[in-house]
This record gives sequence, C-alpha cells and structure tokens, in this order.
Amino acid sequence: MAPTTKEGQRAELHKTIWRIANDLRGSVDGWDFKSYVLGMLFYRFISENLTAYINTGEHKAGDASFSYAVLPNSEAEFGRAETVAEKGFYILPSELFQNVRKRAQNDANLNETLARVFKNIEGSAVGAGSEDDLKGLFDDLDVNSSKLGNTVAKRNEKLVKLLDAIGDLPLGNFSDNSIDLFGDAYEYLMQMYASSAGKSGGEYYTPQEVSELLARITVVGKTQVNKVYDPAVGSGSLLLKFDKILGKGNVRQGFFGQEINLNTYNLARINMFLHDVNYEKFNLAHGDTLIDPAHWDDEPFEAIVSNPPYSIKWEGDANPMLINDPRFAPAGVLAPKSKADLAFTMHILSWLAVNGTAAIVEFPGVLYRGGAEAKIRKYLIDNNYVDAVIQLPPDLFFGTTIATCIIVLKKSKTDNAVLFIDASAEFTRNGNKNKLTTDHQQNILNAFTTREGTDHFAKLVSNADIGTNDYNIAVTSYVVAEDTREFVDITKLNAEIARIVTRQQELRISIDEIVADLEGVK
Repeated sequence: MAPTTKEGQRAELHKTIWRIANDLRGSVDGWDFKSYVLGMLFYRFISENLTAYINTGEHKAGDASFSYAVLPNSEAEFGRAETVAEKGFYILPSELFQNVRKRAQNDANLNETLARVFKNIEGSAVGAGSEDDLKGLFDDLDVNSSKLGNTVAKRNEKLVKLLDAIGDLPLGNFSDNSIDLFGDAYEYLMQMYASSAGKSGGEYYTPQEVSELLARITVVGKTQVNKVYDPAVGSGSLLLKFDKILGKGNVRQGFFGQEINLNTYNLARINMFLHDVNYEKFNLAHGDTLIDPAHWDDEPFEAIVSNPPYSIKWEGDANPMLINDPRFAPAGVLAPKSKADLAFTMHILSWLAVNGTAAIVEFPGVLYRGGAEAKIRKYLIDNNYVDAVIQLPPDLFFGTTIATCIIVLKKSKTDNAVLFIDASAEFTRNGNKNKLTTDHQQNILNAFTTREGTDHFAKLVSNADIGTNDYNIAVTSYVVAEDTREFVDITKLNAEIARIVTRQQELRISIDEIVADLEGVK
C-alpha cells in the first residue's frame, strides 16, 4: 500500500531516487557518478521550468492550447531574447529533456546530441547577465567519459537508462509547485553521496539541521534580511536555508558565496536553480576566498553563515601583502600558515554589516590554541565582536566525528560579554551519525535568544573575565558539566558496612556451633 502522508511519500521518493542512483552507476564509483545523476536532474528541471514559464505566459495571453514542447524550433526563436532576459537561459523545444528522452532509444549519436544540447543551453546565456551563472554548469556531466562504458554504444545505453530513470521520478507536475520536490531530491542525493563518500563528501556538505540552526541564529528577531553570504559555500545548502526559514523572497538582494573547488562550485549553482532561485538573485564565484575574494563590491552582508574547511593550509605570513589586507590587518597578526580557521573568521567579520550576525562552524582548536590564534582571539574579545560560542555534539558531520563549535559574531552588541552554550548532549543517534532534532535546535536557540545562564547548559561571561583566562573561549572552561555520578552518603554507607560486619560475625558463630554439633554426633 502506498504511503498517504506527505512525509511517507517523501521517504518513498527518497528510497526510489537512491535505488535508481545505485542501480544506474553499475561499476562506476558513486562519488564520481553523482555528477551524472545530479546533472541530469538539473537538465530535467530547467526544461520543465522553462516550459511551464513559457506556457503560462501564452495561456494568460489567451492561447489556452499552446504547448511549447511541440512548437517547431523555427517558431520558438522569436521568444529567445525576452526569455533569456527573464530566466537567464533558453532551450529550443527539440532540445528539452522530455523530447531528447523520447528520441534517445533510437539515437545512435545520443552522446553527441546531449553534448550539443548542453553546449547550446550554456551558449544561450552568452552576452547576457546570466552568462557567469550558466557557464560550465554541464562540465561535470561528461557524456563521452569511459566511466559510462568502453564504447560509444555502451555509453549511450547508460545515458538512455539515465534519461529514463530521471524522467520517471515522480516529481509532480511542474506548474503544481513541484519546485520543492526537485530541490528536496537534490539535497537528499547530495546528503547520501556525502555520507557514502566519507571524508571527500563531508568536505563540501553540511547536514541540513546544522545549516538550519546557523541560519536561524543569524535571523533572530528578523523577518527579512538584505543579503546573505557564505565564503566557503560548498553545495550552497547553508544559504538556501534562509528561504526556508524566512519564506521565499525575504532575502531581498539575494545569495552570495565563493567556492574554491570547481566541481562543488558547479553543484552550488545547480542547487540554486533547483530551488528556484533565479540567476539575478544569486552571485556565486569560483576561487580562493582568503587570497582572492570575489565580492568586494557586494559587502557588507547582513547575515553570514559558513562551515569553512577545518585547519587547512594557506599562504599566511609567507605572503607579505596579506598583513596589510583590510580584512586581516586589524588583528595585527595573521592566522598560522598551517591553520586558516581564524583567517576565515577575520574575513567574515570584515564583511559583516553593522546590524548583522555571523554564525561560523569552527574546529574546536581555535577556541584555546596559543600563538597567533590567541592574539586574534584577544582582538575579537577586546573589541567585543564575539557574541556567543556554542559547543556542538560530536559526530554530526560526514567525514569526521569531532565535536565542532559555532562562533557567533556581531558588531553591535548590547553587553560586554560572551554567552557560552554547552549543547554537546543535544542530539539523537540516527543510523551511524548524531542528529540535531528540531527540539534540540530550539533548546539552543532559546538559550541564545534569552542570553541568560542555565546550570550546566549556558553561562554569560564578561570579556574581562575571559581576558584573565588567557582569552580561552572553550565552552567547557566556563560551563560546568553536570555531575551525573550517584551521590553516596558516607555516614549511611559506614553504618551499613558495620551492620554487615556484625551480621557476618553472627553468622560465623552460628556456623561454628553447627559444625561443633555435627562433630559431636560423630
């Protein structure tokens, strides 16, 4: 019997997607094959998105029978310029996913057909405002790769199966608000690929519930924000949580981010499209944020969320120019070359708006390590930029079991203190990972919002007291863990021991008497 609840249907769809993804890949490594599944899902999405957009416009104009998918290419050309200006791309009817799929079984040159289609889709944006947003999006979907098969025929056979499988996914009628299903399917697939890929997957994927907590922390008390930013954007899931939390359209000027890994950068842009974030609403860049930041003209940002890579190497003081960089100069010292964590923190602080909040997932070492990092913490505390430090549970993230923390930064605080929250026990075990449930998130948010001390959970500590503790901001230095050991009453215990000794002596005398009687009988 088919599940009737929305969650049941969603779970069933997820199972189907994952089964198809695994069946299709055959001998191809799952991590390598993800680009084909996710890329084809994207191709279907933009085809249906564009078709629904054009059909809706024609129907409103009075042509109720209009269907873009059956329109000859020659008649479709007239709407190209206007559509590219609005949607950012164009696909001729013959090159729509559904039409390519219909012909795929009998197309001996399917690999060439798809390569041409993908090139044409990207080419449709050349010269338009969306050019950078579309450029290279299909690079990872290599239809001529030997991973798909040793011969053209074998590759095409795999591509036909891929088109059919993605085409058969029950993602609903696009015009009936199926956008959420596409975005949800994409997020689910990325999570599953990250989970099965171990460390390599964990480097770019932040679990959804952690992403949600970060976003919620930065918008406390707000119903709208101006611009949101992530300097290590990964797959883009952190930024997209703002639409879920605030509601569509309440990030007024859009989503900004930068990613150093090209494949992951492509995933992030696809993720934006699949969540129906139009090209003019996002600005993602490819490159090294610390050395070559791409958004000087867009900062400051009202909300910043990030899960930067933990303790990676960077140029640091090997580059004499960086100490004069306005992002790093205020601290008077650069983060160590072997640990870039606080370089990301300083970059984020520099680009944070005066009325903004930043929430950053950090490696725990940054809270207490000495040297240059201690000097940077001193700068942050003395200038009252650290709003809160939240200790997270262990084993939340793919690829690592460490217990990370969240540092919350603000430039306009109302007190001279830091709130420390010990949320290390706020989790439920789910499969082979720990998970923050909605209730766990809410417990953390309640403490963060009220900004009051709670035994064994939260403590507000003055910046002066932190200074006397060598600017150590590890949560366990301030929040005393609850002693769960059983209380023992020594007086009662001694009395009980005395009673047992007395009773033992009585029993021994009785046993001696019994033994004596038995010997007398003999």
